[in-house]
Amino acid sequence: MNVIRYEPHYRHPGRSLGLLSRLLRDEDFENLLNPTLAGSGESDLVADWTPAVDIRERDDSFELKADLPGVDPADITVTMEDSVLTIEGSRLAEISDEKDNYKRYERVYGKFLRRFTLPDTANGDEISAETRHGVLNVVIPKQAKVQPRKIAVKSA
Repeated sequence: MNVIRYEPHYRHPGRSLGLLSRLLRDEDFENLLNPTLAGSGESDLVADWTPAVDIRERDDSFELKADLPGVDPADITVTMEDSVLTIEGSRLAEISDEKDNYKRYERVYGKFLRRFTLPDTANGDEISAETRHGVLNVVIPKQAKVQPRKIAVKSA
């Protein structure tokens, strides 16, 4: 007879106690799946949740919209380094560790992190970001196209 340890899966603000969740948060397991992170210190940037993101390309820009309901704009950081746009921050738990008569926890709290590799046409110096009604809107302008230059041919 095999003994299988029962792992109840329930959510608590900021952490999930399921076996798969614990395995996926394990640094060694993460480094196994993504060896480029091993020893880089980036494995410390574990996210508790992942916001949904829409990306749209326009003629003159790229537009990224991320759903961040309940996140204070002061808790959001948008950076661009080496053609990688990073959106990170946190949503603070409104629920204390006491029961507070809650019957169910479905909203996730804690850190979030998303990274996007920008194309060569993106102008990283002109990126703008703003939030409205819980949606982060990041606009990444495209670089101006270099127009062909006509060179006059002289006769000798």
